[in-house]
Amino acid sequence: MREPRIPTVDLRPWLSGDTELRREIARTVDEALQRAGFLLVTGHGVEAGLRSRIREVARAFFTLPVSAKERYEAKVGGRGWLGPGAEANGYAEGTKTPPDLKESLTFATQEPFDDAAVDAEWYAPNVWPAEVPELKPLCQAYLGRMAELENRLLSLLGAALGLQPDFFTRHMEHPTYGFNINWYPGTEVIGEPAPGQFRIGPHTDFGTVTILDRQAGKGGLQVYTDPADGGVGWEDAPYDPEAFTVNIGDLMARWTGDRWRSGRHRVLPPPADAPAEELMSLVYFGECTPGTLVESVPAPVGRVAYEPVDSHVYLRQKLDSITVG
Repeated sequence: MREPRIPTVDLRPWLSGDTELRREIARTVDEALQRAGFLLVTGHGVEAGLRSRIREVARAFFTLPVSAKERYEAKVGGRGWLGPGAEANGYAEGTKTPPDLKESLTFATQEPFDDAAVDAEWYAPNVWPAEVPELKPLCQAYLGRMAELENRLLSLLGAALGLQPDFFTRHMEHPTYGFNINWYPGTEVIGEPAPGQFRIGPHTDFGTVTILDRQAGKGGLQVYTDPADGGVGWEDAPYDPEAFTVNIGDLMARWTGDRWRSGRHRVLPPPADAPAEELMSLVYFGECTPGTLVESVPAPVGRVAYEPVDSHVYLRQKLDSITVG
């Protein structure tokens, strides 16, 4: 039977299994990231109750009047509330779409880096809405779990390339991870989608690894695999309520010399036969320590030798590219 393009990987055998089992898991990861840049990951140990409670509290914020939310308005890459029309993610790949049909609460690491310029750009304080005081401790607990999971995944990715286990993790001592809570309301909130408009337009992520906790829906996540390489074009992403959806971003693809694909994806608009559908995603964006020089691993692992790039110069350019207005 043909292996799925996006397989499910249970982390528990990786953490406790024998050498042969770990080798098989690493092979599965390598092949999946070559095909589509996506995995489903179970055995992560992050409680479902924590995720559902974050959604419950975040929804209480998103359903406030716009005048209340505007007090926390932020720019793309900042801290706070991104209202409707703030982003058009398709711009990052050159696809001109109308603005994305979503709202976001966006947070990030805020521990100082001991460099005033870097701190000002990447370590600004988070902005926690006073109307939902529970959100801060919930998100802080969740982000602690994400940081642990990210390091486990990066160690697995190093092994999947046949490299040292710390090949990636040694660049994550002071990362600028980001965290978005994305709210995708129905048409009673956003109106009828314009032609070519998405909840999130087609794009690839920008950084190292993205860890997504999502909900199933008709207007949900789709993943693109290239028919020229045996893919099928756009298809609904597989869903498992117990699993995180994990994909790699552009920097990781460059790091591997395009051995792995930066997974192209989009989120469909509310469907015509379920216009009131409402979804919410928790999206953790793993990043490096500022100033990390990302250099393509050489052949035979890597396939393309990119010019080395400063991780955060690259990230800033990408964030600016999706800003509307």
